[in-house]
Formats: sequence, C-alpha cells, structure tokens
Amino acid sequence: MPGESVSFRLTILGKSPSWQDRDGACSGYLVEAGGLRLLIDCGNGVFAKLRRYAAYERIDAVLVSHLHADHLLDLVPFAYALTYGPPLRTDRPALHAPPGARLALRRLCGAWGSETLIEDAFELREYDPDRGLELDGVRIRFQSVPHYVTSYALALTVGGEDRRLIFGADCGPNDELVEFARGAALLLIESTLLEAEPDEPAGHLTAGQAGAIGRRADVGRLVLTHFSDQLDPTQLRGQAETAFGRMVELAGEGEIYEI
Repeated sequence: MPGESVSFRLTILGKSPSWQDRDGACSGYLVEAGGLRLLIDCGNGVFAKLRRYAAYERIDAVLVSHLHADHLLDLVPFAYALTYGPPLRTDRPALHAPPGARLALRRLCGAWGSETLIEDAFELREYDPDRGLELDGVRIRFQSVPHYVTSYALALTVGGEDRRLIFGADCGPNDELVEFARGAALLLIESTLLEAEPDEPAGHLTAGQAGAIGRRADVGRLVLTHFSDQLDPTQLRGQAETAFGRMVELAGEGEIYEI
C-alpha cells in the first residue's frame, strides 16, 4: 500500500553451532524487506532449509559474516543448483563476503572440482567493512567483533535507527557489540557455551554473557542463536534472562520475527 512502511521479516533457517542439530542446520537467516530477499550466512544444511521456506532462485543476495565453514559451506550446493538446476534466472545473485573470501572460496571449491564454482554462480563482491552496503533500500553496516578469525556483526536498517536488526555473528565478550547494537529493535546473538571459555581471548558467548550484552545495549528484543540442541533450553533461557532482566527468545528453525 502507498505510504506503508517497509518492515523486516526474519526467518530462522539454521541456528546450530559448528555441528548441526538433529535434522537441523548451521548458521542461516532469511531476511525479507520490501522487495529484497537476503540470505545471511549459508552454513552446512542451510540450502535445504532455504528450499523449504523460499525459492532459492529468487534470493537477491547472500551476505556472509565471516569465513568459517559453518557460515558458508552450503554456498557449494547453492552454486551447483544455480549452475545446473532449471535456468529460472538470467542474472547471478550477489554474494557479499569479507575481505579474503575469493581466495578462501577457491580453496574450498577446489575439493569438489572447479575452483571458481561459487564465483561463476554468484556475483562475488568482497565488502569493505568501513563503508557498509545498501541493498534495495536496506542499509547495512559492519562491526568487527572478537572471534578466532575476523568476524563482522551486521546492522540492517530500514527507516529510522530504532528499526534496526542486529546480527552479532560469532563473537566473544566485547564492548564493541554493545555500542553497535545500542537501542536496536532486535539483537540476534550467539549463545554457544554453557560456561565461559577459560582462555583469552574468548571467541564465543555464554547465554549469560549474551544477556548482559543485550541489557547494556538496551535492545528491544533479544534472540539467542548458534547453540546446540544438546543444551538445555530452559537453562539457556534462564541464564540469559537473569542477565538481560527481561524475556529472552530462543531461535528455532522456521521461527519468524518481524520488525
């Protein structure tokens, strides 16, 4: 309708850590805003889940937060589908990936065959995290967060700053994400651990640490992700809510969040 404000629709495709839940998938999130269909991360198992909830040939762009396999491995079957599946589109979807992605993806694809499999199927662009992106009216900013490799939290905005969706990517405890997410409508944040890592620097969060970041950032909603189905969800939620001070939600396949 004319004058109707554009909203985000976030669908959870996969929320597992580096090993998949039973019948689950690793990191993968479908974001729809206006006419844009954006896939954030494409870890192992995600492509099959994407096909359950959306037509893969209608994805406009894929955005990768960092170069770990559980966030990008299913770019391989996605690329095969675009290459050998029914020719339902003449253009290539954009693939926005961190600096160094071209070399990393060539090494990955070389194990299957052509090193340029993904480059040939997608329009690969290594993003500049200092400049951000704009995709069909959705503004995207990046924030480096501590992990075992360079990892970028993502801020997606349509309309005002109070309508921001923040994806915290994989990270350990840090102040940068607090400032980056301050006042956001929704923070999707990892919660891999039951107990804090003994060694520094830490590369993952506990539920309590995730809740503390959400409280300090004063976000509207806090959604935990990147945790195994082998963990007790009641315990995770309890730890997070104690630190957050309010209700916390746990990501699950097919769950939909709207902003």
